[in-house]
Amino acid sequence: MNQQAFSSLKLHPNLLTNLSTLGYDAMTPIQQQSLPAILADKDVIAQGQTGSGKTAAFGLGLLQKLNLKQHGIQALVLCPTRELADQVAKEIRKLGRSIANIKVLTLCGGMPFGPQVGSLEHDAHIIVGTPGRIEDHLSRGTMKLNGISTLVLDEADRMLEMGFQNALDTIVAQIPKQRQTLLFSATFPAKIESIAKKIMRKPLIVQVTSTHDDSTIEQHFYRIEDDEQRMTALRLLLLKHRPESTLVFCNTKKETESVAQALTWHGFSALALNGDLEQRDRDQTMVRFTNKSISILVATDVAARGLDVAALDAVINYHIAQDPETHVHRIGRTGRAGSKGIACSLYRENPYRMTMLGDYIGREIKGETLPSLELLKQDIFKPTMTTLQIGGGKKQKLRPGDILGALTGEHGIEGKQVGKIHLMDNWAYVAVHRDALKIAMKKLSEGQLKGRSFRVRQI
Repeated sequence: MNQQAFSSLKLHPNLLTNLSTLGYDAMTPIQQQSLPAILADKDVIAQGQTGSGKTAAFGLGLLQKLNLKQHGIQALVLCPTRELADQVAKEIRKLGRSIANIKVLTLCGGMPFGPQVGSLEHDAHIIVGTPGRIEDHLSRGTMKLNGISTLVLDEADRMLEMGFQNALDTIVAQIPKQRQTLLFSATFPAKIESIAKKIMRKPLIVQVTSTHDDSTIEQHFYRIEDDEQRMTALRLLLLKHRPESTLVFCNTKKETESVAQALTWHGFSALALNGDLEQRDRDQTMVRFTNKSISILVATDVAARGLDVAALDAVINYHIAQDPETHVHRIGRTGRAGSKGIACSLYRENPYRMTMLGDYIGREIKGETLPSLELLKQDIFKPTMTTLQIGGGKKQKLRPGDILGALTGEHGIEGKQVGKIHLMDNWAYVAVHRDALKIAMKKLSEGQLKGRSFRVRQI
């Protein structure tokens, strides 16, 4: 398919100008196939992998349709996890930054309820949230959905897997039937077809092929005999490739914990990410991985949804995914934005599943020989960065520039030794080079930010 320019669509001039400044000139395949129907106010089911441009497809549709003179919520985007909701809201704000006075509000669990009620009183145009928290607001009467003209279900397959069917039914029942419904999903199980029949009107179905060629992602498969060899194989692959950022996929929450603990015991820098973590622990884990002060994140498929890592060097499937579509979705997290990636998969003998996967990805799967056990004698690689937590954030009026200035001021560290800065409501996190840790701690703990002293600790 030849790429088409966004300018070929009937979008508001200020949206087109902003797209150009963002470097978004040509549409991705999923945008090219779905956007004309979305802009024509039709229902759409779109299937595509992570990084295919799904958020921009429905985000532009929402922004084009907004009536800024109308008060109340006009669009609702439902996501399975807070991380994905935050990512989607951020992208919509970026796409709509040339349109004045647009309000996009994120409503997710794990966050205080009261401040969300206060924010709802100021007429948001677009709500991005998780089904559980949206259902909570509806049950308490703190929000109404009778003005919604567009409903988006993002990563609908995972919402159903996570048990949100009842919450979705409750939410949809309170939205006008005369609306546009957009359903985006990485996979297309039977449950998706079932829910589509219930809530959509003659949807256009768009499916973008989810395969990767070896020029982008280098795939390897290794057959192992038992779980003891599985952990050894994981260690060998990490030592051979020495990736700066690795995502290890497990099929269960319990396994993420045991694998992360085993890797840590062997000297690797690893953390687990699963649905049992408290929200603050999830935030810290995500911050440390995305700012490269943790090398390895061990996660389930559900927990990894919405993970926004620009340069992920490797994906390792500790167990083969339950279905081929999920496998392709997993490995698609590496080799993005023009970079190359490595995907390694460990499996035990299962001819049917491996044949099915091989047919899906278009190659015969043959187990390769694992790297030499001699690699286990090598020193374990460590992240170059570490994370400092500051006891103040957005509510204390801190800005990234304040933190950067404090670190790089007189007798401070160099700008290139400062990594990502994340601001939360009452916390801030900054990545600094390990070699600069001592000076950075001194500058932040003994100096002042916004004329105040804040507690600082390494996490």
